[in-house]
Formats: sequence, C-alpha cells, structure tokens
Amino acid sequence: MTDAEKTNLMDLLDSLVMAAVPKATKVPKYGGTLYTLKPEEKEGQFCGVFPYKAHVQLSFAQGSSLDDPDGLLEGGGKFRRHLTYKSLDDVDAKIVKRFCKAAIKL
Repeated sequence: MTDAEKTNLMDLLDSLVMAAVPKATKVPKYGGTLYTLKPEEKEGQFCGVFPYKAHVQLSFAQGSSLDDPDGLLEGGGKFRRHLTYKSLDDVDAKIVKRFCKAAIKL
C-alpha cells in the first residue's frame, strides 16, 4: 500500500466518521486520529483511524459492546474491535456510519 493510497483511505474514513457524527472532535494521537464527543475526557473517544504498513484500521474503543451480527469487527481484546481496510474499494460507507453512530451511544 502506497503512502498516497493510505492517505486517501484515511481521508475517506475521516469524512465518513465526521458525516456520521458531525459533533465529533478530532484528536491526533498514536500516529492516527481519535474521534471524541468529550475532548476533555481521556476516555471519551469512540473511535479512531490508524495507518499501518499494509492497511488502515478503523478502531472502536468499546467495539466489544457493538452489535455486530455479520461478524465484521476484528480483534480479541477486552474492549477494542476494528475494521481493517486495504483499499478504497473495501470501504462500505453504510457500515462505517452504522458502527460510528452505534459507538457514540455506548
């Protein structure tokens, strides 16, 4: 994955998160962007977009609590779950928005 592809993917995910949750505040952290409705609270973030060598990850802070009937979320940690994208074609805007809207309710 080229840097340009990674940037385009991160920009697309950023626009989808912000479209789903227009009141979100972006916080640059951990090499990516965290999204929060409570910027003054350390644990207020609901998701984040992070670049890796071969993919971009959309991570949900309380992902283990999200309704995921199709088993799309990856990860086996106590709380976090994520979606992994290797190309723009992998991104389904409806799924991204659905998870973001559900994440802010947790």
